Amino acid sequence: MIGALMAGDLNGVLSEIDGFVRKAFEVAPDDPDFGNDVHLFDYGYLDSFGAQRLIEHIESTYKIKISDDDLVKYPLNTLNEISRFVIDRQAGVR
Repeated sequence: MIGALMAGDLNGVLSEIDGFVRKAFEVAPDDPDFGNDVHLFDYGYLDSFGAQRLIEHIESTYKIKISDDDLVKYPLNTLNEISRFVIDRQAGVR
């Protein structure tokens, strides 16, 4: 599956990250507030420790680096924003 994700499959990346966040941070499957555009920090799904855990997961899964500058330059608050960043970074756009 990772091979397909490495090829720039936005929906695959989004689905994988969604699954990771739901499992790692115990988001209920029927949580009405959780979605692709929910602000993960403002809604309390992630805190600073959770963010670090998510970054480590993304870096190891997608073989990319997320720098402190990236965290300032790019909005990485929603599943959609994070997934788009992953695809762009893999393509060398960001």
